[in-house]
Amino acid sequence: MTSPKPSAYRPFVSDRAPKGRPVAAPAWRLLVHRQYANAWENLADRVGVENAQQFYDHITQTPDQHPKVSTSGLLRGNHNKGQNGWSRRVHYEITGAGRIYYEYHATYKTSDDGDEHAVVRILVINLSSY
Repeated sequence: MTSPKPSAYRPFVSDRAPKGRPVAAPAWRLLVHRQYANAWENLADRVGVENAQQFYDHITQTPDQHPKVSTSGLLRGNHNKGQNGWSRRVHYEITGAGRIYYEYHATYKTSDDGDEHAVVRILVINLSSY
């Protein structure tokens, strides 16, 4: 995991591609919630390098589109509506029994005078059966 280390005040931390350095520069920055940082680090071991890399490629290049491989959908309900520029939560099926929830923001800024970045944040990694 890259620094800074996640904390209660900084719950999301940027993280790496499953196979190390990506072939293409990511168009979207990846943030993983600290609660799932360990699951992200071990994702390739749990679901296979190919599945993990396909997911990584999808969320760092085209998170706002349906994936070319696998299935995804928007979660329903009022509590899943996007707020403050964030998209609605997306449910991505990484394996038959695994799912990852994420949101994306095309013009995210950490402060009012900060630079804008396209950001994807992973909220939940659940690799157990439904």
